[in-house]
Amino acid sequence: MVDLDTERIVDSARTDAAAAAIRHHYDVGNEFYRLWLDPTLSYSCALREKPDDTLENAQEHKLRHHLNAVDADNAHSILDIGCGWGAVLARAARNHGVGRSVGLTLSLEQAEYVRAQQYAGVEVRVEDWLYYRPEDRFDGIISIGAFEHFARPDDTAEQKIAVYREFFTRCRDWLQPGGALSLQTIAYANMTAAQANTFMQREIFPDAELPTLAEIAAAADGIFEVCAVTNGRLDYAWTCIEWAHRLHANRDAAVELIGADTVARYQRYLKLSAMGFRMGKLALYRLVLRPYAAGFFAERGDRIA
Repeated sequence: MVDLDTERIVDSARTDAAAAAIRHHYDVGNEFYRLWLDPTLSYSCALREKPDDTLENAQEHKLRHHLNAVDADNAHSILDIGCGWGAVLARAARNHGVGRSVGLTLSLEQAEYVRAQQYAGVEVRVEDWLYYRPEDRFDGIISIGAFEHFARPDDTAEQKIAVYREFFTRCRDWLQPGGALSLQTIAYANMTAAQANTFMQREIFPDAELPTLAEIAAAADGIFEVCAVTNGRLDYAWTCIEWAHRLHANRDAAVELIGADTVARYQRYLKLSAMGFRMGKLALYRLVLRPYAAGFFAERGDRIA
């Protein structure tokens, strides 16, 4: 079993790099993303339930999937790690009556946007999960599209698993008994990190490193039971194409906002991503995890990490 010193995981270089990478990508400007995302500003793989679903329908299906996975109808509190522009938080409050929802993001623009909506019972924090210390436990934890940013390209497989294991350990300790973690992440499938496109690593998501399913399973071993796992790679190929079409249709407005070079970079990234998912080089995993009951109570006691 991998056991890496926590100080190696929680270091300023790692967290500073993660924050810089997030802001490089997400702080291009809310108005730019509004041109090609759906009205919820969901910037992650949608979930198609029918062939004729629109992007708007499919994003609502995705949000409902994750909220149902943590039984939001019966939850008093939810944590969203990597909350984006707050779509999960908004629906937790409005549609499910969750009284306390906390969102973590490293994007200043996203945090300002969520705060401006003044959702009831919602708190958003510009904070890395590595430094977060909640005062109370949560009934459910959701994390969509953040896991890809936890490891760094220079990490060994052992170091990656240790970072992921730290994440799973903290999530377990932050959950109420009977709570669940709903996780969505891109992962390497029929491709290694060495085969990944350097354009994506350099220009789009600098300092990010994808997991493999084996690394996720190894990291969760003995901490969480994997209750469900699905691969929505074709959903993500379709989502990226939908985004690319919308960005193309609004190209002039986008160029006016952020410049032709940046728009071209995003257009290339969306097309390459769609190809990677369609060819099976990339996967999109949706996992529902629950803490192992025996280890849960034996290891944690009354501790909150």
